[in-house]
Amino acid sequence: QVQLVESGGGLVQAGDSLKLSCTASGDTICITAMGWYRQAPGKERELVASITRHNRTYYVDSVKGRFTISRDTAKNTLYLQLNNLNPEDTAAYYCNADRTGAPVSGYLCTGGVSWGQGTQVTVSS
Repeated sequence: QVQLVESGGGLVQAGDSLKLSCTASGDTICITAMGWYRQAPGKERELVASITRHNRTYYVDSVKGRFTISRDTAKNTLYLQLNNLNPEDTAAYYCNADRTGAPVSGYLCTGGVSWGQGTQVTVSS
């Protein structure tokens, strides 16, 4: 299993920046991709950005040019840099990790998806 802990959320004003962090522990060798999702009140959870083990990235159109996803494999930490925030970015942000069920370097992995507890980002106008 993989455990994820997010941090870095807060209350900011429009135009400000934040940097979210997600630290993974446990069977991190089994992780194939990680991502950031967000869920605003009354809305479905949406994928904001993701990054694969080969550093291939994806961004939802609404954040392209403003958010940057990155990772530090040595620290088992995923980041999301949020720039030029606007009130529509207000949501709970969740870290996600996809785990392979195939052996990795002889290590037996259990496939599945892990989620963090979420961190709140609130942007005032």
